[in-house]
Amino acid sequence: QVQLVESGGGLVQAGGSLRLSCAASGRTLSTYVMGWFRQAPGKEREFVSAISWSTVSTRYANSVKGRFTISRDNSKNTVYLQMNSLKPEDTALYYCAGDSESIWSTSYTYWGQGTQVTVSS
Repeated sequence: QVQLVESGGGLVQAGGSLRLSCAASGRTLSTYVMGWFRQAPGKEREFVSAISWSTVSTRYANSVKGRFTISRDNSKNTVYLQMNSLKPEDTALYYCAGDSESIWSTSYTYWGQGTQVTVSS
């Protein structure tokens, strides 16, 4: 069993930056595709970004492309999401997800509890 724990969320002004972390325990993540999703109040959960196990391949939602960067450190069993130029519409609960067939899939086996990101205007 894998446990995913997100951290790094908080309140930031528009234009600011945050770095989310997702630490895994229970099993190594080194062979898993990892992803980030988010859910704003009253909206469905949406894909944000994904990264292959080798870090060679990444994918981003159009809404965050050029502003967010996903990375991973397999030696630390941790995945990151660097978020720059934040906008109020980025406000959401951000979830880490692990173990998918590919970066193009939105189906994942493991999910964290989420970390709240709030961007004020």
